[in-house]
Amino acid sequence: MDYFLTPDQKSIQDLARKIAVEKVLPVRAELDETGAFPWDILKICAEAGLFGVSIEEEYGGFGGGVLENCLAVEEMSRVCLGVATSYAASGLGAHPIMLYGNPEQKRKYLPDIASGKKLAAFGLTEADAGSDAGSIRTTATRTEGGYLLNGTKQWITNGGEAEIYTIIAMTDRSKGPRGASAFIVEKGTPGFSFGKKENKMGIRASATRELIFQDCFVPKANLIAKEGMGFIVTMRTFDRTRPGVGAQGVGLAQGALDEAVRYAREREQFGKKIISFQAVQHMLADMATLVEAARALVYSVARYIDQSKDPKEISKVSGMAKVFASDTAMKVAVDAVQIFGGYGYMKEYPVEKMMRDAKILQIYEGTNQIQRNVIGLELSKEYAGKK
Repeated sequence: MDYFLTPDQKSIQDLARKIAVEKVLPVRAELDETGAFPWDILKICAEAGLFGVSIEEEYGGFGGGVLENCLAVEEMSRVCLGVATSYAASGLGAHPIMLYGNPEQKRKYLPDIASGKKLAAFGLTEADAGSDAGSIRTTATRTEGGYLLNGTKQWITNGGEAEIYTIIAMTDRSKGPRGASAFIVEKGTPGFSFGKKENKMGIRASATRELIFQDCFVPKANLIAKEGMGFIVTMRTFDRTRPGVGAQGVGLAQGALDEAVRYAREREQFGKKIISFQAVQHMLADMATLVEAARALVYSVARYIDQSKDPKEISKVSGMAKVFASDTAMKVAVDAVQIFGGYGYMKEYPVEKMMRDAKILQIYEGTNQIQRNVIGLELSKEYAGKK
């Protein structure tokens, strides 16, 4: 379908696609097998200017919005979700600074992120605070000139590889969620270290580590917005980045569909190409319809967010884009494996990896169950008082 992209948007799409096909595809299986972090590919993305797609021009970026980010992420995810996650997570880490950072913070950190010189990461999740983000235990205690951070963050994407981290910590536990604050912490800060690299089922090229804070001093100048704004910063960030997870789902699903159609046109059984069998045609038709519907929703939501003046309006539709597209990715990947049959279960064929990768999309940046809670709550508010 024609989504009426501008010439600049098409250029971003084409550039990301070119890098994915020419640089990622040849090493996709190797990165999955070894779990090596894709530094060489990310450097190519940096040289191409992809890390600055959504960052203001004033700070060295392209000046695009959520839609431009989705276009780049989708094309990378079509080939390898692990690489796409490494790329997209830097944007996630940068968003709190983009949205709530003061001019000094933006000038200090955004140019290096936009240029790809430094990766960013976002630290919210803890061992006992996943979906229940209000239960975080990492603390930030006031001290002369700043704060001392103590605690751990778990399953942080780009952990150990990124140079710039946005961390959510409690400055006043008695206030519950309203006692959380957001801080910028640089790699190499005394008292800030990392746990082991996690051995994951999927997105294996993406680095996932624990962040450990032991009396880690963070200057007051690194407080984002003001004390007590941590969860507002978090929720507004996720509202703008969840369509990017949806775009990951669209890309992965499109990649799995591509592989399934290609295989069905080549594989013969009973003297015929299996794509001539109605059962296979119907599976492919449903897969293609879901992919196009997911893409339409993600693009529409991204455009809406880019044009919306009230951040409170976007939580519901942002969650919808994430839920529908990630569920689509899981279903399409599973069906692609089914079409491949026994071959689909083998690592020599990419749909096996796609199926493993797809699962995380239903989990990170808020599980799909939590997204449905958000959507349902917003619907309840909308219909309150209506007959």
